[in-house]
Amino acid sequence: MGSSDSSLAQQAVIGHWIGGQALVPADSRLASVFDPARGGVARQVVLASRAEVDAAVRAAADALPAWSATSALRRARVMFKFKALVEQYADELAALIVAEHGKVFSDAQGEVVRGLEVVEFACGIPQLLKGEYSEQVGTGIDMYSVRQPMGVCVGITPFNFPVMVPMWMFPMAIACGNTFVLKPSERDPSASLLIARLFKEAGLPDGVFNVVHGDKEAVDALLEHPSVAAVSFVGSTPIAKYIHDTASRNGKRVQALGGAKNHMLVMPDADLDQAVDALIGAAYGSAGERCMAISVAVAVGGIADALVARLAERVPGIKVAPGMDSSAEMGPLVTRAHLDKVRGYVDAGVAEGAKLVIDGRGLKVPGHEQGFFLGGCLFDHVRPDMSIYKEEIFGPVLAIVRVASFDEGLKLINEHEFGNGCAIFTREGDAAREFASRVQVGMVGINVPIPVPLAFHSFGGWKASLFGDHHMHGPEGVRFYTRAKEVTQRWPAGIRAGAEFVMPTMK
Repeated sequence: MGSSDSSLAQQAVIGHWIGGQALVPADSRLASVFDPARGGVARQVVLASRAEVDAAVRAAADALPAWSATSALRRARVMFKFKALVEQYADELAALIVAEHGKVFSDAQGEVVRGLEVVEFACGIPQLLKGEYSEQVGTGIDMYSVRQPMGVCVGITPFNFPVMVPMWMFPMAIACGNTFVLKPSERDPSASLLIARLFKEAGLPDGVFNVVHGDKEAVDALLEHPSVAAVSFVGSTPIAKYIHDTASRNGKRVQALGGAKNHMLVMPDADLDQAVDALIGAAYGSAGERCMAISVAVAVGGIADALVARLAERVPGIKVAPGMDSSAEMGPLVTRAHLDKVRGYVDAGVAEGAKLVIDGRGLKVPGHEQGFFLGGCLFDHVRPDMSIYKEEIFGPVLAIVRVASFDEGLKLINEHEFGNGCAIFTREGDAAREFASRVQVGMVGINVPIPVPLAFHSFGGWKASLFGDHHMHGPEGVRFYTRAKEVTQRWPAGIRAGAEFVMPTMK
């Protein structure tokens, strides 16, 4: 752990990274970055003006011609060096996540590993960019395809995965020959600056990767900038739709991943121990602040009573503590405002008539009474008309919905506006196969509660969980960050056929 890098966690003001240099502009607007475990302000982060966004985009545009002309093999070698550095500084990245997000250290380490998998995939970019070649499609005529960089690409990322979600984007974009401007969440900005420093140490040319912090002013400046070619976003559905519509209107290619309400269908024949373990981890891990968290368990038939009883025994035993406590299983929520929002949903669920089996609102962590902590909450007898069922809570709240049959449960899932992830727990192969085929959701787990695809597949939902037609990373990432070009070639052979005035056909 280098001293210059470890000092990131101690900085009073977190600045931008533009053109290979850290930048803290004078007289910048500032926002508070909190220590979620203690409940106080830890440091400040600058909020970019339009001029600062323009400087970052111009730095990326200036670096683009040379980087896009760099061979894919040389770009891959930079990625290999960056991969090694991320591995070297993995625990420091994880500690920065814990300090500003609040998730437990082991979970933060897992986040870094899952992000690193995309870097590993991007290291294979020479193979991934190979096109197709057809010889002699006509007499003396060959045809081939290539994929070329889009240009300056932008990533706008959420607070819940300050390392992994940006790594769904920039490794693929940069390996494909683009330059990149990252606008991370202003709630946990420090990890992005360490990433920028590691990229510079790996030999990435200045200006290829830039970081600007900010709020809506910075986002709008990026969406409207004429030099930006593509925008990637992960966040809530209302913002995803705004990003998609605004960037598309300004001529950008856009992928915007939105909200989720992930269901787990628990069949009567399911292994109850396995299902309960899965729900405890998937609903309460990272305090529910995951876009792939399971927030609804759909209990089919007679398994409901046993499922609720087992969950009611387990939820109070979840160890809630600051993220660096080695015994912690769940940490605090990211801010007091978010804590108040999640508590408000619990209040609403009670008012709407759901049965609050386990109430975590009174939890206090000794020595951290001002921290943003909430214990696990469990609702039973939740109905589809309730706000705790319809809306994304993004906290440690699990809702149990009881249904009579597989078909009723499947219909419930398919009628929800979100279609991000889902799971079925069963021993029956025919039920699992039918579920995977008929469910209208982008990512499906069979006895797997959080079916996040590995880097060589692609991540994305359906319905109101995705705006745009490209999923993230994997093969879809290569397609998103490149444009296809088809070339038809013929070399003069001394025979001149003269001008042709009909639609060309191959002979």
